[in-house]
Amino acid sequence: MYDLESLQAILIPAAREELLPRFARVERAKKADGSLLTEADLAVQARLGAELAERWPEITFLGEEMPAEEQSHLLQAGTPVWCLDPLDGTRNFAVGIPYFCLSLALVQDGQVVLGLVYDPVRDECFAARAGQGATLNGQPLTLQATGLGLNETTAIIDFKRLDPALSTRLVTDTPYSSQRSFGSSALDWCWLAAARGHLYLHGKQQIWDYAAGHLILQEAGGHAVTLAGEGVFINALQPRSAVAAVDHALFSAWTQWLGVPG
Repeated sequence: MYDLESLQAILIPAAREELLPRFARVERAKKADGSLLTEADLAVQARLGAELAERWPEITFLGEEMPAEEQSHLLQAGTPVWCLDPLDGTRNFAVGIPYFCLSLALVQDGQVVLGLVYDPVRDECFAARAGQGATLNGQPLTLQATGLGLNETTAIIDFKRLDPALSTRLVTDTPYSSQRSFGSSALDWCWLAAARGHLYLHGKQQIWDYAAGHLILQEAGGHAVTLAGEGVFINALQPRSAVAAVDHALFSAWTQWLGVPG
């Protein structure tokens, strides 16, 4: 049994000991896709890869900083696999913005069965197990109907990866009251699960960005699909868009405004 307490006992010290001492004091380099890579990413991935293998040798390990060919093979092998983002929000981390996290999901039989997202700055650990709800530091996360209209909401929007026409429409025909963009996909999902926003939109996330956070939002009672109206998670490397909201009424209004297929 992969209990959340045992996982937290591994993840939380890794984040505190490998990330926090390097926060805003780290050398970084650019990867081929233009994103940043720091020694902190590599240190956390190496440490957790070793510790998870020692504790659960029957589960394979996929880290963000592994070669894509190896990642794809691991996902398609048919065995349970840990999916790790050792540092989500690397740009924030590198320049001293305190919004970043470590994210871990367990994919089994092609589905995410548990997820943890840990923010070491706030000492907040979001967790979920499929069918058993979501928690924040052990306390249940249960989203309630807001009673808000779409024009009263706060939306977390990543404009960078959206189609330019949609980005322009969001600016010129704004459907919400206020907009934020924080810079860590995994934490964005969790903040939505904690009702720290009402709507979400992202044009392109990798599996390690969303696997754990998407489960946490679902288990808290939130709703999400892609811009094509499909389920967000697929057991593959193809990037996925995300449209989400904290309750059914807002989700319906938000997807309708965006023109998401029903």
